[in-house]
Amino acid sequence: MPMNLKLKLKGKPATPEVQRDIDRVSEIWIEARTQFATADGPYLFGAFSVADAMYAPLVWRLHIYNVALPTVAAAYRDTMLAHPAMLEWYAAALKETEAHAHYDRLADDYGGRR
Repeated sequence: MPMNLKLKLKGKPATPEVQRDIDRVSEIWIEARTQFATADGPYLFGAFSVADAMYAPLVWRLHIYNVALPTVAAAYRDTMLAHPAMLEWYAAALKETEAHAHYDRLADDYGGRR
């Protein structure tokens, strides 16, 4: 799943292997939010931490490829997408002038743009 923040794709059903990975990440996020998160915030362990920073690229990919997530995992994804650093990253990506047509063509493989 190449990452291009300029794309928002319709998505397509994941292969069984990819779905297993998505399910495992969702499970990790749900467990962190429901069992270990403090009242300090809406991130994996409450306050924003290095764990959230580690998942930032994956959050973008799940958003770009329109991957359906369980409610708790989707809420975490949305919280991350609203983080100031993620918004700054997105704004910088929109200003990027370098293009890779072979990655942009992948949009067709994932249902086209939404």
